[in-house]
Amino acid sequence: MKRNRLVYILLALFLGGLGIHNFYAVYTKKAIIQLLCVIPGAVLVIPAIIEFIWVLVDICTVTKDADGKAFE
Repeated sequence: MKRNRLVYILLALFLGGLGIHNFYAVYTKKAIIQLLCVIPGAVLVIPAIIEFIWVLVDICTVTKDADGKAFE
């Protein structure tokens, strides 16, 4: 299944802290780790900042899904 890069970016921007964009790109382990990081990030500022930076890096660097297929 071809995945759309715009959808990936929008999911990252709006639901990035939950790792939804990584579930979309089938990076399941990475998505679960991000989902688990939300718990301390909801209470503490530093994990939330780290999660925000992580999402920005994902937006800029991820160009393929977990199957190695390039986004449309």
